[in-house]
Amino acid sequence: MDRFAFGIGWRLTAILLLMGGGVAVYAWAHTWPVLVPIGAAWLVLVVNLYQFVIGVNRKLIRFLESVQYADFAVSFRTDNQLGPTFQDLNRQFNAVLDAFRQARAEKETSLHYVNTIVQHVSVGLLTFDTNGQVELVNQTALRLLNSYRLRNLSELETTHPELATQLQAISGAKGPIVYRTPADDELSIRGTAVQLRGRYITIVSIQNIRSELQQRELDAWQNLTKVLRHEIMNSITPIVSLVGTMRDIVETDLAPVAESGGGPVMVDVSDSIADLRDALATIEQRGTGIMQFVDAYRHFTTIPQPVLASVAVGALLDRVIRLALAAYPHCPIERGDVAASLTLRADAAQIEMVLLNLLKNAAESMERSAAPQIQVRVEQSGGQIRIHVADNGPGIEPEALEQIFIPFYTTRKTGSGIGLSLSRQIMQRHGGQLLVESQPGQGSTFTMIFG
Repeated sequence: MDRFAFGIGWRLTAILLLMGGGVAVYAWAHTWPVLVPIGAAWLVLVVNLYQFVIGVNRKLIRFLESVQYADFAVSFRTDNQLGPTFQDLNRQFNAVLDAFRQARAEKETSLHYVNTIVQHVSVGLLTFDTNGQVELVNQTALRLLNSYRLRNLSELETTHPELATQLQAISGAKGPIVYRTPADDELSIRGTAVQLRGRYITIVSIQNIRSELQQRELDAWQNLTKVLRHEIMNSITPIVSLVGTMRDIVETDLAPVAESGGGPVMVDVSDSIADLRDALATIEQRGTGIMQFVDAYRHFTTIPQPVLASVAVGALLDRVIRLALAAYPHCPIERGDVAASLTLRADAAQIEMVLLNLLKNAAESMERSAAPQIQVRVEQSGGQIRIHVADNGPGIEPEALEQIFIPFYTTRKTGSGIGLSLSRQIMQRHGGQLLVESQPGQGSTFTMIFG
């Protein structure tokens, strides 16, 4: 028998003996003075038994309070001498507290690990609640915002007056916002809202894109310079060569005739004159080509801002397809179903230009195809409208796929090379995208994304 059971047993035995003795004495002598000490002893034993029994409850309360207040330094082992049942109970209590202690240590380690990563990433990170109270901000964000600490978004009003308002509304933005700091840095800011335990928290990432923009601008200028050099050299080289040939004709064939003054030198110069005419015609043609190239460049750099209005997608496609079929009757165009109520905010004339250019490119790429086919279909998902223009033509080579949107790049002798770059620029001005997927021999699909 363990000590707990023994303690209960002797206390109950003593209580019963006292009760029995009291009854016997009362029955025998009716002596009240004898019953008083017996009753007092009985009461003491009952109280002692109660305290002994509720000791287990006190231990359970102590354990639960330790869990509630995360006081995992508590240990249960002082009453192990009461027997195996108490030893098992204490062992389980201590095991549970050890598990909680281990979980808290792992959580603290993970938080420290995540916080170290957050503080060392090159992207600024910032979180705040609906009241603008900042809960997390890393060193990169503080550096980009030129601040040594940030506890509330209202503190930004002195150095960045517009940014605090923009951050409060950023969770509803469809894409990143670009903010120019007083130091002329370009910050790309993205935000999203999450709900944590009934509270809305906005998570914001901040990135300095000035160097990236400068690099892209440099790349664009280098690509443009490369194209300009290529086009100008293609025109100037034959012109220079022809001018040299014309000079030789003049000096060899025509100069002697002119110098003779109609004297005895009789030379047939008709062939030389014909050669000069051919050379002049070629020079004129190349000069016209340069003028057309410059005119195309002027159009590319002077696209007007789109005038947005509600445009019915189905009617827009019908108009464009009719025009394309009239120009390319050899190429059937299949249009997918479009809901009559589907509309988008766009400049109808500019979007028609983009669609016509895509259909034109698709039709011209399939001039030698036995069974050309163009499919135009519309997809709506996630708040976006996507218009796909797919063909079953020869496709685009991977090396060309990376360059087709570069201004003046073309794979056709008669192409100007501005159609796709102009189309992408129009889509970007509509807040959309123009993407392409293609495999050699499997056709191409151009996708216009709105929203």
